[in-house]
Amino acid sequence: MRHSTAKYFLAVAISMATFVAQAHPELASAKPADKDNVQAPSRIELHFTENLLTKYSGARLVMTAMPGMSSHSPMPVAVKVSAGSDPKTMVITPVKPLPTGTYKVEWRAVSSDTHPRTGNYSFSVK
Repeated sequence: MRHSTAKYFLAVAISMATFVAQAHPELASAKPADKDNVQAPSRIELHFTENLLTKYSGARLVMTAMPGMSSHSPMPVAVKVSAGSDPKTMVITPVKPLPTGTYKVEWRAVSSDTHPRTGNYSFSVK
């Protein structure tokens, strides 16, 4: 009986180690990148380190500053968020061209381990 109990605990330990070893999705790169100053992009691409569960992942775009307005409140920008051709990519497509200003991308990424990761970065449009 001792032998089968030891095998059981060994199997549980191995499965727990496998579960713990699963990584969370991290933002590997973005286009435009953090702190970039670019012409208005027609799409924003976020590339992650793991395949995303698109049903639970998403993003939003917020305009945080615009020329001539010192006390500008952050304004959500209408976008469409979709999966890219690569399962590790999320695409954010603004509904209208982005005017000159500063923008923050706020993202939520969920991969097969089901633990959500969130983050944000900013870029400017000339």
